[in-house]
Order: sequence, then structure tokens, then C-alpha cells
Amino acid sequence: MVGTAVAFSPGHISGYFRRVEGSDPRTTGSVGAGVVIDEGVRATVVPAAKTGVRVIRQGRVSTGSPPVEYALDRLGVTARVTTECRLPIGAGFGLSAAALLATLTAVNHLFDLGLSADGVAARAHEAEVVHRTGLGDVAASRSGGVVCRMGPGIHADIARFYPDEPLYAVSLGPLPTASVLSSEEAMARIASAYPDRCPRDIADFCFLSRQFAERSGLIAPDVRKVLSACDAAKIPASMTMLGNGVFAAGNSAERVLSGFGEVYRLNVARRGAYLIEMRP
Repeated sequence: MVGTAVAFSPGHISGYFRRVEGSDPRTTGSVGAGVVIDEGVRATVVPAAKTGVRVIRQGRVSTGSPPVEYALDRLGVTARVTTECRLPIGAGFGLSAAALLATLTAVNHLFDLGLSADGVAARAHEAEVVHRTGLGDVAASRSGGVVCRMGPGIHADIARFYPDEPLYAVSLGPLPTASVLSSEEAMARIASAYPDRCPRDIADFCFLSRQFAERSGLIAPDVRKVLSACDAAKIPASMTMLGNGVFAAGNSAERVLSGFGEVYRLNVARRGAYLIEMRP
């Protein structure tokens, strides 16, 4: 009998977005553009009498994840879940969505639920919206690429392309996503700042994202310092949405960002969530 399932989901850097209100959590979401990245979340799931979640990042352990616990409860299963990631949590790397997609992919196989990829994504998206941890990350991370989401939810049209150029990112600390998504004032500014077109390439993605960040008023002073350094070096850069960090492209990006903290080299992911292994 199989006793453990392990799965992985890539993360996602959102460059710009606009909330779209639906009739329920599954039809609520956002339009916008972002980059699905090769770093993300690995989830290990074991059946248990009661659900419990451990979150491990670089040896540090915390417990509990309301979105994951909610999703498992909705499926009627209980399990011991361990999620692991290298990137900082709450920093705009879409790790909440990645944790849900990885966990539910593993749960689907472990408990033989028979859910399609759409079914897994729909439940992950619902949990994100209900807990205000994201709006479009799940839809993006179902597959790889630089994405442009043209409607809310997982069934909307999404354009994707797959450049070879990496992005570089630095995190300056967490920014609770729910604090922005629950603010009517912030969401109104975001809606008016939205650039209503898809990016043509990585440089254009950075340009549109930066334009959005400036017009929405989301840039914090610490982020502004990093962006100013990138501007001085003529490096395309913007703010991770929603996170207290910066991503940049180009040959000098890693060197410039290294003056502000640990730099993460992020390649564009070629695929979405997948099962790694099943074991006794």
C-alpha cells in the first residue's frame, strides 16, 4: 500500500494584475501577467487521523497553513503535510499557490481521488481566494512560461511564451497579501494602474510591471532604493507583486541586486505542478 506522495509546483512572480469579482470564489480572480519560475514548493503528504501542516524553509520550521487545511477539509481527507521551499515566503513568489497545487497534486494521487488537473487547480484557486492569499497565481502556475491571463479563474484564456533569459530577484521582507487584497483603496488604485495589454518579451514585461507599480502606489521606500539602483545601471526591473522585493533582467542584474541581499536566479519554468514519486 502506498503511504506517501511527493509533488512539486513552480512559483509565480506577478508583474501586474487587476481583480475581477465573480459570483463565487471559483469565478473570482484576476487578469494580468507574470512569470512562472522554476523554484517553488515540494509537498510530502502522508495519510493521518488529523490534518497537520509543517512548512520548512532552509531548516526553519513553522506549523499550520489555513489554505491547505481548508482545501483538504473540502476534499474530505486528512493528512500530514510537509511543504519545503528555498525562496522566502510572503515575498511575492506565489508560494501559497505553489503549496496548494503541490499538496493537492500529491493528495489526489495518494487518496486516488480521480481529480483532473483542472479539478486540482479549481480547488487550489478556491482556497487562495477564500483566504485572500492570491488571485491568479494558481491559474498561472498550472503550466510554465511568461503568462498573460485574459480572464479570472483557471478556465480563462492564458497566453504563454517561454524565453531562455533568467530573472534575478531579491527579497526585502514579507508583505502580507491579504492586507492589500482586502483594502478597497489599494484595489481601486491597482485597477486604475492596470496596463491593458500582454507583454511581448521579458524586457517588456519588466517595463509594464514597473509602470503598474509606479501608478498603483505600491512601491515601498526600501523597494524604491533597489529600483533606483537598477535604473542607474539601466537594468529592467520592477517590484514583485505582492511582495516586498524586486526582480530584474539583464547581464548586470545579479551584480546590482547583490548589494541589497541574497539574490535568487530564477529560470522560466517549462511545466506546472507534477507528481515526483509515490512510495510505501
